[in-house]
Amino acid sequence: MSNPRIAAILKNLPEKPGVYIMRDSEGTVLYVGKAIKLKRRVSSYFRHSGFASPRLRKLVSLIDDISVIRTESEAEALIVEAKLIRRYAPFFNVDLKMSDHYPYIRITDEAYPRLQVTRRREEDDSIYFGPYVNVGSIRALLRLIERRFPLRFCRSEVRPDPERRPCLQHSLGRCMGPCAARCTRAEYQERVNDIILLLKGETAELVERLRRRMDSAAKSLAFEEAARYRDTIRALWRVSRQRVSEALQQDLDAETWQVLLRLQETFGLKTLPWRMDAFDISHMAGRETYGCCVVFEQGSPNPALYRRFKIRTLEEGEVDDFRSIQETLLRRYRRVLENSEPLPQFVLIDGGPIQLEFALKALEELDLALPVAALAEREELVFLPNRPEEPLKLSREDPVLKLLQRLRNEVHRYAVTTHRNARTSRLRRSALEDIPGIGKARAAQLLVKFGSVQRIATLEPEELSTLPGIGPTLARKIVEHLQKAKEK
Repeated sequence: MSNPRIAAILKNLPEKPGVYIMRDSEGTVLYVGKAIKLKRRVSSYFRHSGFASPRLRKLVSLIDDISVIRTESEAEALIVEAKLIRRYAPFFNVDLKMSDHYPYIRITDEAYPRLQVTRRREEDDSIYFGPYVNVGSIRALLRLIERRFPLRFCRSEVRPDPERRPCLQHSLGRCMGPCAARCTRAEYQERVNDIILLLKGETAELVERLRRRMDSAAKSLAFEEAARYRDTIRALWRVSRQRVSEALQQDLDAETWQVLLRLQETFGLKTLPWRMDAFDISHMAGRETYGCCVVFEQGSPNPALYRRFKIRTLEEGEVDDFRSIQETLLRRYRRVLENSEPLPQFVLIDGGPIQLEFALKALEELDLALPVAALAEREELVFLPNRPEEPLKLSREDPVLKLLQRLRNEVHRYAVTTHRNARTSRLRRSALEDIPGIGKARAAQLLVKFGSVQRIATLEPEELSTLPGIGPTLARKIVEHLQKAKEK
């Protein structure tokens, strides 16, 4: 290898799937390719170049730099490769048009939209999802939508007429019957919005919407309707295990591309920060302490990849954001490594130099070398590992700072929401359920017998032990726990 720069790059390439970008000495993109194992594929260009075709020999002679984008799978690499080829039109690439090969799901731009599968993405006002490289996944989605969120099939314009008799599809539960005025336009659009959430991969938000409707139906004694919502929620959780990456559903716009390039230059990253993780901690006086991670792909949030961790290393009521950050990163990336998931090209910590220090301890324990920075609020200073006492102060108008702020704000929002939901869940729970050995059934049994937690706290253990299943030892434990809680 005559070029030591290229030799060093090849040595550090991972044996993982991804996309590689070859540039000449002026930075012009010569070739974009994909690989199941980046190191093996890229190295092959330089092993036997003397026996290669004239076109390949010419390519190898011009290469001055190689950058890579790690992807989760070969299929994802295929999509990213296609986007980059369309963007750069490299001289050594054969023309590749993804829309000629892989299908999209289309929601038509009509008063009462329809769902279609198409292999061409038109320049219209319809909403497109895809392309889908796995035919099985698109079939599973369409089956779920057909059964749980059916839209109309007919192509004619809908003119609602209450006197009209709905078609057989409505009788089979496969259409809402808008033509026969069996639903309002608002109700139909609500169904469309449900499908959009599903196709975006925002399953958690969709389930929460359905849960609220289920509760409302149950309160109105519409038990059959409530049961349908319950079954739909169960079906959604089964399908949600197949992760849908929103970041691959739309082409990367030129402005975001420039911001990512600028971020790469600002922090001296080896590769474009295609995937970025951000971390934050949320609690209230040490209760319900959660560490949270959000993921941005192509500069946009991907909620399907968000993760939260209930902090285990602290006692209830103990406050230590630094150790919490360390535990969160340890558990996050230990799981990533165990499951062979893709690592981020950039990590952001919400906090200052001490939070950064503990984050680095976690990565060191896992023997991971990831680019990390911490963003402190108010002055918006960026702390870096090698210069903790000399933070970087970017202009408030710098697009890199604005992207970091978006990352930080999103992980802060997610952490606060996670903590708030956990706190609400605790408050809804009976205090009896916090006692070891007392589950929901026994708590309900005690409340039915004695009326309230306050009343139980005034009883003697002997009175409690008269209840079946509550022996003297457990009775004493219940009274002691409730009295201590009352003293607090």
